[in-house]
Amino acid sequence: MTQTYSTELRTASLAVQRACLITKTVLAAHDKGSTAKDDASPVTIADFAAQAVLIAALRRRFPADAFIGEEAAATLRADRALADRVWELVRASESESESESKTLASVEEMLDVIDVGVDAEAEAETEAESGSGRRRRRRRTWIMDPIDGTATFIRGQQYAVSVALVEDGEQVVGVVGCPNVVFGGTTVREDEVDRDGCGMMLSAVKGQGTSMRPLARTGLLLPAEPLPLPLHAKGTGNTDVDSGGLRFAESMASPFISASKHLAVRGRLGISEERVTDLWSMQIKYAALALGACDVMIRIPKEREFHPYVWDHAGGMLVYEEAGGKITDLRGKRFDFGRGRKLSENVGLVAAPPEIHSRVLDIAREVFDAV
Repeated sequence: MTQTYSTELRTASLAVQRACLITKTVLAAHDKGSTAKDDASPVTIADFAAQAVLIAALRRRFPADAFIGEEAAATLRADRALADRVWELVRASESESESESKTLASVEEMLDVIDVGVDAEAEAETEAESGSGRRRRRRRTWIMDPIDGTATFIRGQQYAVSVALVEDGEQVVGVVGCPNVVFGGTTVREDEVDRDGCGMMLSAVKGQGTSMRPLARTGLLLPAEPLPLPLHAKGTGNTDVDSGGLRFAESMASPFISASKHLAVRGRLGISEERVTDLWSMQIKYAALALGACDVMIRIPKEREFHPYVWDHAGGMLVYEEAGGKITDLRGKRFDFGRGRKLSENVGLVAAPPEIHSRVLDIAREVFDAV
């Protein structure tokens, strides 16, 4: 019998929604001048508070699972005033209508929960079997990014809160909260921000498709609806696609990609600059692909041995795949999320509709391999 993961999906969705509301609260205070404009702590407190509520909610329901998160509590332990600010934010986010939000009892418990995400046991997703060279997997692991896109977050642009459940190296549940993306919109851009609502959430379960819902201002989840497949990904099988009409999701300011090789790939595909949407957050780029606002994304690393952190891709990758997209690395391999905190078994990335993926992959691989 196929597992539905309904409890995991609901718990993760509630946790992501609460974390998104925390980030919106911090942004609102920052915009009103409640914090000094040169003070980096708005990002810091939002990051820590979001990770605390994510892990606390998931750990309460699934205590045997492991966790991988970006943040460690050392900074807060060294600065009690900052820790108290984070704690106030966490407490203020508790919902009277959702008992699941009441998961932390003290500052000390909050700090311990944050550190669960960087626990040495959670870092190692695999371990060697004694007497053999094979690897065996550890228990289920939740991977999260409390704020993906901190640079754009503080500017009030696009950012995401993401969670994914991984089993045997594969994502089985993914939730991506996009607090500044307009629900029902047709484009995703840094300067097109949801100022009237709370943004939207995308969620997926392996083999069950992708759904979307508006984020609510309360602790309750609003109804989800299936994400319509973009026209280019409805399985027509047509490989004779005008590549010049494709829309690229990019982040050309990233220090980790080879901008010149990205330009070379786009040039060979005939992609004009007008067809490029620059988005800083990786998770937001996956959301743009899933929503049909963009068609293709590549990642050609500047350093050949560069491997990104798992939390930059977990969740959003599954959301796009379940929306009809195809993703491999530059060698055509699927991504292995069971190797710890980095995607150490994969190099680069190509995300595109199935009917054109191989064409984009061939070009990207040739450009990557060229001296």
